[in-house]
Amino acid sequence: MERENDRQAPAFLGKQTSLPQSPDEAVLDYVPNPRKDTLYCIRFVSPEFTSLCPVTDQPDFAHLVIDYAPGETIVESKSLKLFLGSFRNHNGFHEDVTVGIGQRLAEEMKPKWLRIGGYWYPRGGIPIDVFWQTGTPPEGLWLPDQGVAPYRGRG
Repeated sequence: MERENDRQAPAFLGKQTSLPQSPDEAVLDYVPNPRKDTLYCIRFVSPEFTSLCPVTDQPDFAHLVIDYAPGETIVESKSLKLFLGSFRNHNGFHEDVTVGIGQRLAEEMKPKWLRIGGYWYPRGGIPIDVFWQTGTPPEGLWLPDQGVAPYRGRG
């Protein structure tokens, strides 16, 4: 990878990049946290996330909300988009997909704290919401509500 001022340049930013075929093939890119001495929260929202049901191969849809307090690095947003897009042809239960995304980010990026909310749209009449976090949020971290209302149907 290119180096700029002794900092690693993002691998995908500004470059034509193909969608990875699977989450295992996807490469998440991290860049130095420009405010590493400050406690703050970063939020990514993916309202049109898709994966495949491992039983029927039918598509499943979710609204994902990822909040984290960065440590030394932050995830580069294009690489995150490519990673999330790689689930389009991936078979996985809602629980495995949601928790797996959170765990991979936490393991690789090592944030001070991270949570993910997976608000899955109903198929077969049952919506499933899946939540995971690395632990207790750091004291003093402003943490807004994820802002996704529970599924209420048509009524």
